[in-house]
Amino acid sequence: MARRERVAPLQFGQVSATTLLETRSVRVDDYRCKVDRAERPYTELHAGFSIAYVRKGSFGYRTGGKSYELVAGSLLVGRPGDEYVCTHDHAVGDECLALHFAPALVAELGAEPERWRAGGLPPLPELVVLGELAQSAAAGKSAGAEELALFLAARFVALASGRHARAAAPAERDRRRAVDAALWLEAHSHEEVDLARTAHAVGLSAFHFLRTFTKVLGVTPHQYLLRARLRNAARLLADEERSITEVAYRVGFADLSNFVRTFHRAAGVSPRAFRRAARGDRKILQDRLAASL
Repeated sequence: MARRERVAPLQFGQVSATTLLETRSVRVDDYRCKVDRAERPYTELHAGFSIAYVRKGSFGYRTGGKSYELVAGSLLVGRPGDEYVCTHDHAVGDECLALHFAPALVAELGAEPERWRAGGLPPLPELVVLGELAQSAAAGKSAGAEELALFLAARFVALASGRHARAAAPAERDRRRAVDAALWLEAHSHEEVDLARTAHAVGLSAFHFLRTFTKVLGVTPHQYLLRARLRNAARLLADEERSITEVAYRVGFADLSNFVRTFHRAAGVSPRAFRRAARGDRKILQDRLAASL
């Protein structure tokens, strides 16, 4: 289908939304937000079941009396009729791949509506690699965007069965520092970084930083760093012709065997098989998904 550009006006700014794919079961939108931090948040309403994969930047998400800080690799989960508010304290220009699902598809997945009250999920290795692959497919760089959207939805349902993200309730200053640290880790993920260096970048002691970061974002700094590297690796494997060794070193892994083990543990397939899946061999992901459900 031809791509459609929609611009949704906000009170003082705008969000551009480009529909990359639309079928009876799934609509895939590419959202680019340019909201300024000075703009006042307001209440919005989810029209349907949706999962938004955060590809870049950060923003706050409030729904159901809980607050989440979403950074690259996080998921925003929407349920029809639920109110929500997005905040943009950092305003670095966030980007999301939003997947909207028909009620009939949600029913087929066996997902009771309560499961879609997860609100926000932190970057999870099981989801970030599928998110990057779905983005690559939706952008026309690999095949099967609709299938990958369904894979991601099915994997989310499986994970959401007994897992809900915890609400963050630290001091405002610490919340901002945690998000600053996530943005810093994202920018430096290809480098050799450690806890002390990251904590120093945001002006905290290592212990206080570790505790604050984990409480706000739901993952430790090391987990976030590792998952940032996995996201970047998935993107390179899907989009480019670099060798697997070059991809490993380029995203920050110092050892090829460690990269292969880590990627396989997250994706359920080797980097080589993942690259084949990105180029149309969906049986690899089908077999992996069947084994995990």
